[in-house]
Amino acid sequence: MTDRQRSDEPKIIAVANQKGGVGKTTTTINLGAALCELGYQVLIVDLDPQGNASTGLGVEPEDREYTTYEFMLEDLDLSDVILETTTRNLSLIPSTVDLSSADIELISNEKRSYLLHDAMRQSQLAEYCFDYILIDCPPSLNLLTVNAMVAAHSVLVPLQSEFFALEGLSQLMMTIREVRQTVNPKLRIEGIVLTMYDARNNLSQQVEADARDNLGELVFSSVIPRNVRVSESPSYAMPVLSYDTSSKGSIAYRALARELVQKNETLAA
Repeated sequence: MTDRQRSDEPKIIAVANQKGGVGKTTTTINLGAALCELGYQVLIVDLDPQGNASTGLGVEPEDREYTTYEFMLEDLDLSDVILETTTRNLSLIPSTVDLSSADIELISNEKRSYLLHDAMRQSQLAEYCFDYILIDCPPSLNLLTVNAMVAAHSVLVPLQSEFFALEGLSQLMMTIREVRQTVNPKLRIEGIVLTMYDARNNLSQQVEADARDNLGELVFSSVIPRNVRVSESPSYAMPVLSYDTSSKGSIAYRALARELVQKNETLAA
């Protein structure tokens, strides 16, 4: 898709859910890789102090000289913090455990909610020609997640196909609504993607039915199945699309990427 028309600025999507273990980082990595397969330039911003997105893309801790911590709090050149990954067209701003102390430092900063927003609006960013920027948020609704929502155009919510999944969603929706009303009026919900879905399981089917009944078109048609290849790929420091390109997980993330692109092209028309 090299001949397609590029937008003037990248689409920034925060991948968020305050509940851990829902496939947030997995979705960030593999959606990013799937968008790259479609010919898009993608940047992943690892905003989780656990640094799982960085590890999952093969960037060792000793190679993370500058991270999202310095990116937000210091006036760094973008070339110092953006790293190439082994996946073509996929770049990364890595994270380390240092980011866990950022919340304390952010509280006393007058622009505490805008630090990531301002860092990502550097004029240098245009030189990289990114089409999509995916922010992997921490599993909590803290100041880092708020920074991601202030910086983003939309929020993508991975929703694990399990009991109580929808109950935890209400708090996240309230936070999105609050950010929209106070600091980022253009923020919208990109969509909700069902993860770890098992079509043989009645519970997965019930969660899907409840999600579609309550949230309608916000729920992506594409669902991410529970797939051993998806689970294995991070230990090999690569997206599942590279680890096993024909796996059910790879096929599902490609479908999600196509659906996301189509949705944004429709909105832009």
